[in-house]
Amino acid sequence: MVSVLVGRGQSVATAESLTGGLIGAALTSVPGSSAAYRGGVVAYATDLKHTLAGVPSGVLAAFGPVSEQTAVALATGVRDTAGADWAVSATGVAGPDPQDGHEPGEVWLGVAGPSGGWARRYRFDGGRDEVRAAAVAAALSLLAGALDLEAGSREQR
Repeated sequence: MVSVLVGRGQSVATAESLTGGLIGAALTSVPGSSAAYRGGVVAYATDLKHTLAGVPSGVLAAFGPVSEQTAVALATGVRDTAGADWAVSATGVAGPDPQDGHEPGEVWLGVAGPSGGWARRYRFDGGRDEVRAAAVAAALSLLAGALDLEAGSREQR
């Protein structure tokens, strides 16, 4: 995925909550990632999703920190703030306890790219470490899929 971004001359940023920087760590584990990875925000606390990642306070008030709307706003906000072409975000509950009515394992992952942003809901089983690892793998897969879709759209033009 990093090589695809580098080959296109594009960049990516991350906005993470429950994954605590693990998506950024996975991206930067690839040699040459500095040519594509702009940086990331770890906004674990709800108020930091607004102040650091640019999630509108109205979105947080209306939908809460674990929602489709927040995942999209996280990705869009960090993409714009970092000046990146793409961004991926993660918000959810790793566990062990429920949070604000959301059960452990509920995760929303967002992607924002040149054509806009979207999010997908996931439900992962296991303990805290398993949920976080599954969220990272799914986020990278979601980003890779978005890059493929964008490439397909370009080829059809």
